[in-house]
Amino acid sequence: MATPTRNPSLETTNSMLATTLALFDTAFERLQLDEGIAAIMRQTEVEMSVTLPIVGDDGRIMTFKGYRVRHSSARGPGKGGIRYHPDVDIDEVRALAMLMTLKCAGVNIPFGGAKGGICVNPAQLSQHELERLTRRFAKMIAPILGGKRDIPAPDMNTNEQTMAWFMDEISSIQGSYSPEITTGKPIILGGSEGRGEATGRGVAIAAVELLRKLGRDPKETRVVVQGYGNVGYNVTNILAAEYGCKIIAISDVSDAIYNPKGLDLAEINAHVAHSPGRLLKGYAGDVDHITNAELLVLDTDVLIPAAIENQITGKNADQIRAEIVVEGANGPTTFEGDAILRERGIYAVPDILANAGGVIVSYFEWVQDLQFYFWDIDEVRTQLYKKISRSFDQAWTVAAERELDLRSAVYLLAVQRVADAIQKRGFVSSGN
Repeated sequence: MATPTRNPSLETTNSMLATTLALFDTAFERLQLDEGIAAIMRQTEVEMSVTLPIVGDDGRIMTFKGYRVRHSSARGPGKGGIRYHPDVDIDEVRALAMLMTLKCAGVNIPFGGAKGGICVNPAQLSQHELERLTRRFAKMIAPILGGKRDIPAPDMNTNEQTMAWFMDEISSIQGSYSPEITTGKPIILGGSEGRGEATGRGVAIAAVELLRKLGRDPKETRVVVQGYGNVGYNVTNILAAEYGCKIIAISDVSDAIYNPKGLDLAEINAHVAHSPGRLLKGYAGDVDHITNAELLVLDTDVLIPAAIENQITGKNADQIRAEIVVEGANGPTTFEGDAILRERGIYAVPDILANAGGVIVSYFEWVQDLQFYFWDIDEVRTQLYKKISRSFDQAWTVAAERELDLRSAVYLLAVQRVADAIQKRGFVSSGN
């Protein structure tokens, strides 16, 4: 088969984008995918780069760069979060949009992938400045948004308040209340029960499904979690409270704490609740304070990287002592790191399956907004469990049948679904 045509605009040294494209190419080759379809999937459909001027509280003008990328609408509207971070750039947003396409296809919900972001440190802005920036961004990218075109959600350093401002600005432009334009909103504005915990709960479900496939008892399982933000906090506490796992280490940007006998989560959560920035810094319980690098290579049964991308790489993958890696973050393992884990026989549940709980419940929220009929928390959790467990079973079956690792199996399933949609929809207009 001919090598798929590469889009020069996507060739980059950005490791997340390089990893994503390499995984795409591997799936294309295994599927012997038509090179034209592969070329479509290696490119993005729509990209916007915008300059965002706002007036600060002190009257000075500040400018920021913002991006929105839609990778594919073959299976439905673009879906993906908006992140505020000083390292946001167009290549990162491209990679995340591509991963969102596969994430939605991997769990078989009718969305394509999109992503957005602003290059900003939100900690340096006031609440009023953040609102002005969000509304300016919403106004600038409004032409490519819509409940049936492209639907934003929260991501790193954004939240339900961000989405409320976003939804209100777009509704004002459209002249009608449009709750379906965003997901991850406050419940009072059409948000869904269970959305805040959804990504973490999905990671927990994926971890337990793999443990059960391997005949392991969750109550006899040691877990290390990198990252104690929304995802890390929820997966940690759900695994401990609902499945009986022993959490032996957690970390955030301020600290990493470890106790091989198990952490006192109630005490830690009380500290975090009253800590500036909800950080672990200053926790004085019975723990060893270690580095994030040390945390990743602890002796444990399950490692859950739930912080940021590119944490398990060619430089440290040979030191990972966990038997199972469940990816809570987007792109925490590089292509080289993944190859090493695979060679060492370490099971890895990839991000596009493990952390899909957020987009699944976003899908539930979108459905509820369109119908103006809302579910209770038990219904949301039941449907989320069904989606994650069914998707895991499908990936496990493909992996067994084709003698693949889980990541390759999920990518194969997802790429095939997107390719089938592109093929069935066709490319040539029936008009003149």
